[in-house]
Amino acid sequence: MVDIDHQAELVKAGAHISGRWDKLWFYARRYPLGAIGAVIMVVFVFSAVFADLIAPHDPLQTKASASLLAPNSDFVMGADMMGRDMFSRIIHGSRISLTVGVASILLGGIIGVIVGLMSGYLMGWFDLLMQRIIDIMQALPLLVLALVMAASLGPSLENTVIAISIPLVPNVARVVRSSTLSLREMPFVEAARAAGMSEIRVAVRHVLPNILAPLIVLFTAQLGAAILIEASLSFLGLGVPEPHPSWGRMLSESAAEYVRVAPWLVIFPGLAISLAVFGTNLFGDALRDILDPRQRN
Repeated sequence: MVDIDHQAELVKAGAHISGRWDKLWFYARRYPLGAIGAVIMVVFVFSAVFADLIAPHDPLQTKASASLLAPNSDFVMGADMMGRDMFSRIIHGSRISLTVGVASILLGGIIGVIVGLMSGYLMGWFDLLMQRIIDIMQALPLLVLALVMAASLGPSLENTVIAISIPLVPNVARVVRSSTLSLREMPFVEAARAAGMSEIRVAVRHVLPNILAPLIVLFTAQLGAAILIEASLSFLGLGVPEPHPSWGRMLSESAAEYVRVAPWLVIFPGLAISLAVFGTNLFGDALRDILDPRQRN
């Protein structure tokens, strides 16, 4: 009897796993561009997590004899002016870019959720004040505001995260506020109030879970923007400093002086930035369609 029950559980688990794979395959066929974006993101995440195992050389190790060496069997993507392996630096650069991008999204998202939730739920003078501040912040482009923040804080890994996260707050706050305004008058929210729940508990337990879908889409879409801003700040010398291998800093070090004699110093970091932003945008667009009820049959 025990064996029969165990076999039944195994069959049920296998059917559950098979159903999940069938669902993933269905979405991959329906959204092929989104599947391509997901694959690109998985490759970059895998490279970032296992950079120490994938990279054949130390990204900080210099070798004078390999200075400006063209791509070969030992240095797959060539070497820079200090003889450092470009492939190893790009692999470790994915860790820097993803770390800064995800940390910026999380920090800016948490602040934006708090501001947007309180603004849309409390309304009144708090909503008026917050919306005017957000209007001022949105009047400046993301990169300009990030440049101002980075210049005032100074170049470091932590300051780069803060400089990128602050410009992302208004977009998150706007989305959360608009969703909160439509949810606060719903019957289940009024029922929670009638049951004696505090306003904060109603907002956190009943309003916030219902705005997670647009937030997930927004975070995915803004990840590409955060990676691009980090590369731009590092290119200008205001982002992640040495000795951290950053894609933007690789471009700034070689774009002006070595682009003609060693074009691989510009091509490979530029391709890494383009693929990372391209993959996140494709995956974000597909995720928006999947989570949008109007797109479902």
